[in-house]
Amino acid sequence: MGGARYVGWVAAGLVLAAGACYCFYRLTRGRRRGGPGLRLRLSPSAEDLISDSYDDILNAEQLQKLLYLLESTEDPVIIERALVTLGNNAAFSVNQVMIRELGGIPIIGSKINNPNQSIKEKALNALNNLSVNVENQIKIKVQVLKLLLNLSENPAMTDGLLGAKVDSSFLSLYDGHVAKEILLRVLTLLQNISTCLEKDGHLVIQPTFTEGSLFYLLYGEECVQKIRALVYHHDADVKEKATMIPKF
Repeated sequence: MGGARYVGWVAAGLVLAAGACYCFYRLTRGRRRGGPGLRLRLSPSAEDLISDSYDDILNAEQLQKLLYLLESTEDPVIIERALVTLGNNAAFSVNQVMIRELGGIPIIGSKINNPNQSIKEKALNALNNLSVNVENQIKIKVQVLKLLLNLSENPAMTDGLLGAKVDSSFLSLYDGHVAKEILLRVLTLLQNISTCLEKDGHLVIQPTFTEGSLFYLLYGEECVQKIRALVYHHDADVKEKATMIPKF
């Protein structure tokens, strides 16, 4: 599974419990054409950039306006429209770089935590398109894992996380060659969830999660073997974190 598609599946499965992200925006778009009386377009405002009638590819200045609007507003309609525009523009390689350099990935990623389901989906679509760029992939993985860690600290979110449909490739994050920062995050994720579910090393509830859920992955034999292997990891911090996870 490719890096971009992988990030999309992890994000959609864990945060939204959805089947998959939206398809990429079509890679070619014609600029609007008008009649002989078409006037020259003035520099658009941020609100103009998210209108249904505006379909040009954005430049760096316009992307910066849009990201500022996304960060500063609480209007769900504006947030959703801004995410759609960013997601469409993120289908183009030059804009994938510009959005990252403008600090747009954490701004977009923060919208995954929005209670509005449609906003979550639009944010994931934008991240999925951005993840086609290799340099963006690591930033997006840490962004998603950070959100998951925040959710795993809340016992009220445990059922939602564990019941989410997740591709089996998620377990590759527990491989010993994975970057230390990511390993520590996914181990903490498992530790938090285990703390919510277990007492004295035993499950305190009898979950009824279906096959293919995050619960089945984390409490399956493959994950158990991976955690046991990480107990012997060369990095002391990873080794200590793996040792602290309750046995299951």
